[in-house]
Amino acid sequence: MAIGDQINDAVDLLGRIHEKTQSPEEQALLHAAADALRFVWAMGLSYEFVDYRESLESESPAPVVAAFKTREEADSWLASHPRPPAMAYVLIAGEYHVVAYRRESDWRTFLPHPTLEFHLEEMMGDGLPPVVATFNTRDEAEAWFNSQSKPPAQSVIQIGGEHYLAVYYRNIDHRALFPFALAKNLQERRKKKEQQGPGA
Repeated sequence: MAIGDQINDAVDLLGRIHEKTQSPEEQALLHAAADALRFVWAMGLSYEFVDYRESLESESPAPVVAAFKTREEADSWLASHPRPPAMAYVLIAGEYHVVAYRRESDWRTFLPHPTLEFHLEEMMGDGLPPVVATFNTRDEAEAWFNSQSKPPAQSVIQIGGEHYLAVYYRNIDHRALFPFALAKNLQERRKKKEQQGPGA
């Protein structure tokens, strides 16, 4: 079914559920969900919505709207952006950040976010996942990754004995390699916080 038909059918379904719902709070939530789908349609974001849903199905890391090599490059982009994508993820030097923006005061900045670490930790729930390719150096891995015209959303590889997640962000045509060791860093921070006790 075409995405336009799916959106229309979903809005109709939400409307039918809304009619049978007694709770004003739930009615408001259903109305908001329908408005969100209408927004996707009205703003011409149907294909972006399709890509987003595909990223969820592939269980790959959270999508990003931009990737920057340095914080300075990211800050320049954000300062000149006419409508910052509030609460969206970006990559800065290979690390996830959230775009923080308040329209009323025009306050804008980036905040680090551990969503990638959570993703890697979940992938390691049953131990390190199997790899699809092994390389001696990062240069070899990047050459392999860049040679693929349409890489999968994510794949696990090994570089110098260490596991990495190779992620392809199709919406911005960006490739990134993330070490699984990041999940260990998250666990260490969590353990340290527990040792410090409440209020630390």
